[in-house]
Amino acid sequence: MKSTLNKTSDVNGTIVIELEKEDYQEKVEKSLNQYRQRANIPGFRQGKVPKNVIRKMYGKAVLVDEINKIVSDELGNFIRENKLKILGEPIADDSEEKQVDLERDEKMSFYFDVALTPEFELTLDKQTELTWYNVKLEDDLLEKQMESYRQHYGSYASVEEEAKDTDLIKGTLTEMEGEQEKEGGQVIENAILMPSYLKDETVRNSFIGAKVGDTVVFNPMTAYDNNKAEVASLLQTTKENIGDATPDYRFGISEVTRYKEAEMNQELFDKVLGEGVATSEEDFREKVSAELTRQFKSSVDHLFIHQAKDLIVEKMQDVAFPDDFLKRWLLETSSERTPEQLEGDYPRILEDLKFHIAKQKIVEENELKVEYQDIEALAAEVAKAQFAQYGMTNLPADVLQNYTRSLLEKEETVQNLVERATEEKVIEWLKGHVTVVEKEIYSKEFNELMSEHSHTHHEEQHEEGDEGTASKEENEE
Repeated sequence: MKSTLNKTSDVNGTIVIELEKEDYQEKVEKSLNQYRQRANIPGFRQGKVPKNVIRKMYGKAVLVDEINKIVSDELGNFIRENKLKILGEPIADDSEEKQVDLERDEKMSFYFDVALTPEFELTLDKQTELTWYNVKLEDDLLEKQMESYRQHYGSYASVEEEAKDTDLIKGTLTEMEGEQEKEGGQVIENAILMPSYLKDETVRNSFIGAKVGDTVVFNPMTAYDNNKAEVASLLQTTKENIGDATPDYRFGISEVTRYKEAEMNQELFDKVLGEGVATSEEDFREKVSAELTRQFKSSVDHLFIHQAKDLIVEKMQDVAFPDDFLKRWLLETSSERTPEQLEGDYPRILEDLKFHIAKQKIVEENELKVEYQDIEALAAEVAKAQFAQYGMTNLPADVLQNYTRSLLEKEETVQNLVERATEEKVIEWLKGHVTVVEKEIYSKEFNELMSEHSHTHHEEQHEEGDEGTASKEENEE
């Protein structure tokens, strides 16, 4: 067996794999013997079918299968052993003049067109400027977060004051018959209602201003505007048990509880950040502000890397790419894409491809390695950020560790983490080799900037999925 690469240009070539009979004959015979052992053919005992019968029945299929395996393995080995950096995947040349006769040809040649990654110089030095945004939090946003924490960690407490519309009023509901308690009527202990949920204004106002010891007589169906689900909840039964009308009930108020915001004290600091992390209100505000600012990190990284992409793509505008091959490959691997759509999409796909190759060049030439601990740290950061979206900033260590571990068990998630970790390495390298112009910006303005960026790059972001396919480098060292 012999394999060669015939380059037709700096970025195009053909891999030729030549097979002779001795390269595949032994494997074909072995496979036919296996068929013979398993074959169950009427008139023959299992394992005793004549070899010529097996060859006649399965010979061609076995030959095709074994040759395909040999050629496929050899193609991958040739690319790997010769450290070829190819774009996309090899495409078999099935033109008529390249066809082989598997049963007659003693010597066979298989041709695979390949696209080669172009060689180019990429100059990134202190003459290159990129902007890095330092996001600052507005005072009113910090105050809103403080208020949110006080609301979230507040609690209900009994009050002796007159009830407000948002208080929880607890007591005993007693079924009435006229102005008297109904004999044998329903009595519901520990009934609860909140005036603000009552639909009827008159009923609602009869509870607002009431105090412990007061009684209010009302009709539940009137109070809840005939909403049987809400009436059933009050009467502690099911909706099916509620008819089209209900009797009046007397509500004897035994307790009024009011929600009170958490105080700005050590107990709140510990609940939000963890025990002892902040020991004063000033310290607490600083740490919360820093945590909120950190949530902008991924967006800041995104803008920075997109600036780098625009700059690098411009520097690579004269680098030749195997456009014809890539268009052919993209059409062959996507049945939904038409040639007309590809022509419109290709410029953006090529930009993504150029940037992908440039990042790979930076990674390889500067030996930027992503270690497993980098992936673990990033997974923990992602887990923490996901919980933080719901205000859960002080998770027990074991909960965070278990969730992080679950992320690392998903292959797709790990691959995404590797890509993000690699990009972070590239960002750090860029920050050390180009001139970084730092710009302070308030969060509202930064969000507007991100919104404008997302709108401007909507189509480009949509095509980022193609980067993973059109730029599939097979450099399996």
